[in-house]
Amino acid sequence: MKAEELRQKSVDELKSELTENLKEQFKLRMQQAAGQLSRPSDVKRVRLEIARIKTILSEKKVAGK
Repeated sequence: MKAEELRQKSVDELKSELTENLKEQFKLRMQQAAGQLSRPSDVKRVRLEIARIKTILSEKKVAGK
C-alpha cells in the first residue's frame, strides 16, 4: 500500500494494519527458517510496509491527530 493511501486512514485503522503485517512477517520468518519460503521478496515487502505504517503513525502523533 502506498503512503498516500495510508495517510488517509485513521490511527485505529493503521494500528490494525500494523498488527496484520506483523503477523504476516512472523509467518514469513517461520517459513524462511523451515526452508519453505516460496518468494523471499515478500519478507522485504512486509518489512517496508511495517516501516511505512510506523512512520505515518509517528507523523500523526506529532501532528496531534
